[in-house]
Amino acid sequence: MTTIRLKVDEISYISLFESITGAMAKDCIIDDKGYIIFVVKQGDMGLAIGKNGSNIKRLRNYLSKPVEIVEYSDKPNEFIKSILAPARIRSVELIERPDGKKIAHVDVEPEDRGIAIGKNGKNILKARLLAKRHFAIEDVKIK
Repeated sequence: MTTIRLKVDEISYISLFESITGAMAKDCIIDDKGYIIFVVKQGDMGLAIGKNGSNIKRLRNYLSKPVEIVEYSDKPNEFIKSILAPARIRSVELIERPDGKKIAHVDVEPEDRGIAIGKNGKNILKARLLAKRHFAIEDVKIK
């Protein structure tokens, strides 16, 4: 587990997110393409989304930005599976290289490979960013 430093705007987004959804956010990231990614406490995913997606829709309308939600897990392999959902993941293997760097090899169902990578690599980039930020995993590779 690594230490996460939040910027002022990320803290304000977390406060807004929690007041709208009632779910507890552990992290907020504003990526360079304008997406806002919230990492919610394990078990709070349903609360964050709301009935028929009502909470997430209200948040997107209020912020006028695309919003994504990822459920946190203390286990790095479960966290990576959550990030890459709805792709069906066979396994996540964590490897520590001799130089001390950690790498995650993700085995995905062949027909879900495109979903795991995402349009223009968006999903795999999100996985790399969150895995590094929360577990000091240097790279996430799709097998």
